[in-house]
Amino acid sequence: MSVQSAKGVVRVEEPSAAERAVARRVAEARATVPDLELAAEIDVGRSLRLRAERGCSVTAMLVRACALALRDHPRANGSYRDGHFELYSRVNVGVVVASEDTYLIPTAFDADRKPLAELSAELDQLIGDARDGQLASSAFSGATFTLWDASADGVRSATIPPVPPQAAALAVGAVHEVAVLRGGQLTAATSMIATLACDHRILYGARATDFLNAISSRLALGDW
Repeated sequence: MSVQSAKGVVRVEEPSAAERAVARRVAEARATVPDLELAAEIDVGRSLRLRAERGCSVTAMLVRACALALRDHPRANGSYRDGHFELYSRVNVGVVVASEDTYLIPTAFDADRKPLAELSAELDQLIGDARDGQLASSAFSGATFTLWDASADGVRSATIPPVPPQAAALAVGAVHEVAVLRGGQLTAATSMIATLACDHRILYGARATDFLNAISSRLALGDW
């Protein structure tokens, strides 16, 4: 349908079922979650070298680093529900898979317990199957945390709201070079910007900072 206005001809389009679902999720997140955002620029040069040696994807590297940090920070691997905290024993990382008009978030279950090779292969399969519409509904449930790896899209930094009822979500931007001073000498470092969004009712102040620093440290040291 088209209508004429001062802005010219306006074409009215109906959203698809997937786009309506995205609109509901984002509206719910923004309306119900008092969120806090923190960002860190991380030197990932060592991690990227190790990633190449280990033959895994950047997404697998990020999921693994997040999963280990979540295991050490129970509040980040939890939810605020009905006036109390729920802390989960399993670390299940939802991974954003974007397409042109929507996105899906399949879940990598027990991401902290799986060897890197197994986790990397599972993520490749999950992401491919999600894009092909080959996953059952159970693959999109049970996440305790969400990661958006926006690095492949060339975006320097990005944000994503926490997915209710999860305590936090992380968005990571593209790898880029920055100038740093080391030992009095100017040199180049390979960096990523990671932005953490938290439900401020459960993860706030020092806890949120400690959790983001734990992820940053693992990525800087290649400890994943």
